Amino acid sequence: MSAGAPNYSRGHESRWDTAALRAGAGVCLLIAVPLTVIAAIVDSDDGAVQALFFFGAMAGFVVGGGCAAWVERRGTPMSHSVVTAGGTYLATQAVFVVIRLLSGRDVNWFGVFFTLGLVLLAGVIGGVLGARLQASGFTPSTRSDHP
Repeated sequence: MSAGAPNYSRGHESRWDTAALRAGAGVCLLIAVPLTVIAAIVDSDDGAVQALFFFGAMAGFVVGGGCAAWVERRGTPMSHSVVTAGGTYLATQAVFVVIRLLSGRDVNWFGVFFTLGLVLLAGVIGGVLGARLQASGFTPSTRSDHP
């Protein structure tokens, strides 16, 4: 627990820094989700185009998870990163699955869960990067304990 962390609920501090989770999820939604939607719209048979969108989306989950890991104040950057990347993916994928089911199309469940594993890996990578930023003393300018 960091010394400058605020106390949120009458002596009981939450394990999760919700501001960090929101910040990371916002970055994921800004980068990864639009690339996923564009990939679905383009629906190209060209493997290189699909790979470009896929790796771009994965980079978005790395950056979003890394953002959550970097700004969190609970001393758990890895869990904040993985929860941010995984939670954002699951929330958006749930919407996509419902849309596919309502429109009568099939859902590739293997693809959904396989991609979830890769998104969680992206969250781990983001967590490592965010933790390294914290450890190097490079802190967000929005922190009140920032000099």
